[in-house]
Amino acid sequence: MNELTLALDQIKSAREYTLTLIEDLEPEQWFRTPAGGVTHIAWQVGHLAMAEFRLCLERLRGLEPEDRELISKDFLRMHSKGSVPVTDPADSPSVEELRATLDAVHERVLAEVPAYAGDDLNEPLINPHPIFTTKLEALFFCSKHEMLHAGQIGLLRRLLGMSPLR
Repeated sequence: MNELTLALDQIKSAREYTLTLIEDLEPEQWFRTPAGGVTHIAWQVGHLAMAEFRLCLERLRGLEPEDRELISKDFLRMHSKGSVPVTDPADSPSVEELRATLDAVHERVLAEVPAYAGDDLNEPLINPHPIFTTKLEALFFCSKHEMLHAGQIGLLRRLLGMSPLR
């Protein structure tokens, strides 16, 4: 198995796990911030879509004109690192939009990233990052980042009174 295949397998596996954590949620649970908390599941899911877009598409190939149809500037801004989760669902993308964006970005990554191979994966990133320096490292970080946020979603589920899944 080559490194690109391994990175994509890890991205797919992390996403499969995340989907198990959100598939049984009721719409009102997505925007509920537990007492003393600072985030909710809707923000976490939006953040995962934003991060996969930035790590696996933008950092590898730069921005393309059709990217704004995939994920809007407002969506990216609302779910970027340091943003404050919006508590009113009326001021946020709906659960359906969050899921559709999460799925669409993932599908685009799985369609585009396999075209990279060999030395182009070891090229420095277009946008440098303090944790990784190459395109391949950005891909490997994507699955690690998703699992970190899957853990947060798992904790939020427990704080909402749900049983653990694993």
